[in-house]
Amino acid sequence: MNLKSKKLLVLAVLALSVPAFAQENLSKKINNIIFHNSLKKVKFSIHIIDADNGKTVYAHNAQTPLVPASNMKIITTAAALRTLGSRFKYKTKVGLCGDTLVIIASGDPLLGDKITDAKYNRKQNWIFDDITQKLKAKGITTINGIVVDTFIFDDQLVHPNWPKGQLNKKYACEVSALNYNANCVDITTKNINGKIAVTVEPQTSYINIINRVKPIENGKGAVGAYRTQKPNHLIVKGKCKKQQGPFTVAIQRPSAFFGFLLAEHLSKNGINTKGQFLEKNIDRDCKFKKLATYKTPLTDCLSRCNKDSFGLAAEALLKTMDSKNKTNRSWEGGRKAIHKYLSKLGINQNQFYIDDASGLSRKNKLSATVITKVLEDMYNSRHSKRYKNSLAIAGIDGTLKKQFKEKKYKGKIFGKTGSINSVKSLSGICSTQKGDYIFSILANGTNGHTRQAINNIAKAIIDNN
Repeated sequence: MNLKSKKLLVLAVLALSVPAFAQENLSKKINNIIFHNSLKKVKFSIHIIDADNGKTVYAHNAQTPLVPASNMKIITTAAALRTLGSRFKYKTKVGLCGDTLVIIASGDPLLGDKITDAKYNRKQNWIFDDITQKLKAKGITTINGIVVDTFIFDDQLVHPNWPKGQLNKKYACEVSALNYNANCVDITTKNINGKIAVTVEPQTSYINIINRVKPIENGKGAVGAYRTQKPNHLIVKGKCKKQQGPFTVAIQRPSAFFGFLLAEHLSKNGINTKGQFLEKNIDRDCKFKKLATYKTPLTDCLSRCNKDSFGLAAEALLKTMDSKNKTNRSWEGGRKAIHKYLSKLGINQNQFYIDDASGLSRKNKLSATVITKVLEDMYNSRHSKRYKNSLAIAGIDGTLKKQFKEKKYKGKIFGKTGSINSVKSLSGICSTQKGDYIFSILANGTNGHTRQAINNIAKAIIDNN
């Protein structure tokens, strides 16, 4: 063998050894993070793969299912894309049956959603303004009641495994076929010369406030809202020095909330509303005359789910995936759709358990491998760009806006965070100079050091390339 051939052989050996060395170096960095004394009681499931070839570059308990928190939304949104198709749109129809105003609900989770409305430069209550204008254009000054057909979803508004003490929180709001303003109101208290004023936004008499807030001159104030046995009768109590809030509270019976707000808006704008608000199927003999159709594309729902961790969007998508049922779509039917999707990816059922869509239920279980398989499926599909753009971008937007602000990492990590009591997670895509890496990091039994450790693992992926 001549000298030139020997040199080429040495270069070839070096080229082959570089990836192995880099992988070994990454493993050492991650092991130093997760086996630190401060994390000895934390259980991790971690999987990292090379996006180009699907090969594993790091694994730790990768097939061990753990509670995923909001990383559950990755599974929900990917399954929704595969099940419903990227062109899917929610369509809420408004029209007349005789002189009765009728709304045919579609399960749309983003009607009146502030972030979505801001995206399209829509004013608050734009949908009520539009309905009012369309009625006036037809010369209608009186309607005989409002009927809402919500039967595309079943009547189970609250998931049975959500924490009972958190049902007034925005992340645990009821899931209806007709949703509005994230099925929440914002409450603010103000101390005006020793008297407490409580305001609700949007302004409505649908919510009954029992004011038990005490004015204070010194010290720190804190105010909360608490449910009573009567739906939408809220006790607001605590202490207020100057102002507390606005803070968000989930309401009950979202479809009635929408109908009540609509009736109030019509009345303020000169259209008299007689009769009752009813939630029922449209009568068969109704000759429905459409006034408007309000559409929300699936891509908006994906973004609100993944970037902002909007739970209502995830749960609505899950029920919508129960496409075998034309009406009364349910959590159970949606879970079957996700099972079908995961099975098509060849994922063993002992690595997952699906309970809800948002990750609020602690009965959900996923392994890191399940998540990387789903992300890999999205990465290699025609939905790749669309799905990647739905994830939060490090240091730029969504739940990662305030993290990874350093120039080296900003804009390089596309991910979905997760956090409930004793659970932290982060999964997504790291874009490095040598290519993309798909990763999933799940942690249970967490402590105050865990989130930084998870972020450091994501940083290590970029540092190592």
